[in-house]
Amino acid sequence: MAPQHEMCVGPNKGHKVTKLPKTERPARRRGQLNKRVKFVRDLVKEVCGLAPYEKRLIELLKIQKDKRALKFAKRRLGSHKRGKKKREEMQAVLQAQKKAHAMAQAAAAAAAAAQASTTA
Repeated sequence: MAPQHEMCVGPNKGHKVTKLPKTERPARRRGQLNKRVKFVRDLVKEVCGLAPYEKRLIELLKIQKDKRALKFAKRRLGSHKRGKKKREEMQAVLQAQKKAHAMAQAAAAAAAAAQASTTA
């Protein structure tokens, strides 16, 4: 009678082992924004303000030169993807500025109306 053992040939040949679960390497996390890093970057942006090239980007976006703004950002940042991301970021900053300006005007108008009603 033939000995009972595993096949020595074919796709399932070789010593049978249990595979270990693969752990994620630290390099795979590269580029993910950390909570602390986001806080520090926001703080620096708030204290220092915008870089000169970011101010120029905003000026280009104000006069509806989106394509020119993308070309400018691409040239400064080194890639098309980074340029698109920076353009979107600056559009968000511009919208926030407009919103803050509108809120300030509304608050000033309300204060002026309240002042006029108390003096009248």
